Amino acid sequence: MALKRRNKVDASFSMSSMTDIVFLLLIFFMVTSTLIAPNALKLLLPQSNNQTAAKPMTTISITKDLKYYVNIDGTPSRVAFHEIEPALQKAIGANEDAFVSLSADKSVPIEQVVKVMNIAKRNKYKMILATAPE
Repeated sequence: MALKRRNKVDASFSMSSMTDIVFLLLIFFMVTSTLIAPNALKLLLPQSNNQTAAKPMTTISITKDLKYYVNIDGTPSRVAFHEIEPALQKAIGANEDAFVSLSADKSVPIEQVVKVMNIAKRNKYKMILATAPE
């Protein structure tokens, strides 16, 4: 007696669903890769209506007439721009998780604020930009 199979197995595989998945993944990775800013400064910006939990070790203040003050031992001391980095290194020391608060008058050019942020970035300090409450 010769028995034959009624259902034949088809060995072909449809790749159309696989190409759809690969295409969707490609779009996803292209969109998410544009959201990454590798050259951005890492700042901790507190919201205006909330307090930040981090306690800054020292504070840098920039007045509207571009005078710089570094808070050392609880008293603000006026320093020249080129003296900010040594003053911060003296105030913070070897602490790796150092938070520095930056208070700038709203009329200060953003270039001056970024210069101070670059000093903090060079020394790997975390910067908190102080804002006024709403």
